Amino acid sequence: MAMWEWKKSLSLFSVLLFVLLVGALARVQKDETTLNLRFAFVGFACLYENARFLNAAEEELQSSPTSTMAEKLEGLNEHAVDDPEEVARMVEIIGALLLTSKVKTVLYHALHGHQNSTERRKLGFFSCGTGNPIDDCWRCDANWQRNRKRLADCGIGFGRNAIGGRDGRYYVVTDPGDDDPVNPKPGTLRHAVIQDEPLWIVFKRDMVITLKQELIMNSFKTIDGRGVNVHIANGACITIQFITNVIIHGLHIHDCKPTGNAMVRSSPSHYGWRTMADGDGVSIFGSSHIWVDHNSLANCADGLVDAVMGSTAITISNNYFTHHNEVMLLGHSDSYVRDKQMQVTIAYNHFGEGLIQRMPRCRHGYFHVVNNDYTHWEMYAIGGSAEPTINSQGNRYLAPVNPFAKEVTKRVDTAEGQWKSWNWRSEGDLMLNGAYFTPSGAGASASYARASSLGAKSSSMVGTITAGAGALGCRRGRQC
Repeated sequence: MAMWEWKKSLSLFSVLLFVLLVGALARVQKDETTLNLRFAFVGFACLYENARFLNAAEEELQSSPTSTMAEKLEGLNEHAVDDPEEVARMVEIIGALLLTSKVKTVLYHALHGHQNSTERRKLGFFSCGTGNPIDDCWRCDANWQRNRKRLADCGIGFGRNAIGGRDGRYYVVTDPGDDDPVNPKPGTLRHAVIQDEPLWIVFKRDMVITLKQELIMNSFKTIDGRGVNVHIANGACITIQFITNVIIHGLHIHDCKPTGNAMVRSSPSHYGWRTMADGDGVSIFGSSHIWVDHNSLANCADGLVDAVMGSTAITISNNYFTHHNEVMLLGHSDSYVRDKQMQVTIAYNHFGEGLIQRMPRCRHGYFHVVNNDYTHWEMYAIGGSAEPTINSQGNRYLAPVNPFAKEVTKRVDTAEGQWKSWNWRSEGDLMLNGAYFTPSGAGASASYARASSLGAKSSSMVGTITAGAGALGCRRGRQC
């Protein structure tokens, strides 16, 4: 749209807004003097904000920096920006004007005065904290969308140093399609995740993305679904293979299916043949510094989150898992000794209805299971083989009704003579409805040093800490 057309639209909109303000103020104010003063104040403020906004939008369009997102693209890529709000303003300029903070502040103060606004702001500040250190780091900020990258500084556990695309630009996904996994279209999620440079990937609107083949990610990427409702569903899902520094946040991942025997691009300069994938929700393969946070995962062909083949420095937090059999596999096989270095934190998750087993199922490495809410399992919650170290602290375990499935733990295909020396402990866990944890190995804390990644909260706080597990319904201008 040409700039003169924008200005014309906004001028008409300003007149309409002005008329609406007259009616609204007349209804709430009977005192003529006060009405006139507030009317003048609001009117001039709106016109000023309109003019300021037009000038800013024009300057942004004229000076918008270019970014080559693939070797074949030589011109401006409209999906890579320094500020995601820039795209929102350019694409939906009228809506953006309504959401401009100064206009909202002017309207609120004109109609209601300043006192109530201050009181509500104070109330929000004091009532926001939940005891969840990740959420308390960023969710209390009503302007979270203006500083999305703050999330990268809120990590905990073994994956706390995962920065994702913090040091890069924003990439705005505008197209839910996945027509060509070898030559992805700019504006699609696949085009974003394969780029070589760091990117913080956000979405223009609600989307259901059905992938034809695995979404093979490149290093230093954040997929941030906050503020919209994004589903990756009914097709292939996410593969994190031989890369580092990835954050997956705020997605609905479900009904993932096996795909493969096809060519798939993994970077701007490389694509190759992929054999059949298992159908995991998130598959982490030979990768490090990975953080999977605040996602809702369900009903995939294999695992919901699997980490194998030497992967380490991983945090899986604040997720909501439902309706699945083998939820989480950590460790490739009993014979794959490279997984002895694996360290994974599983914190603040809700393991909910319809789950059967593997929450997680561990091999070889070091696993800190802390402050999770286990409300459903049919076989067992935590299992393992090949001598993993499992440190269970401050969790809430609610056993099923089945009297033969009360045990939290399961040593898989291993005789007691072997597993009794494995270091598995329960410390401060809350056992409900007959749940019980079978410990083994050393009781000394020193034996769990490599399986300790953060301080556990009291199990009595688990309900509060995990109340927001899963993809959040964040909205601009409000605490998330």
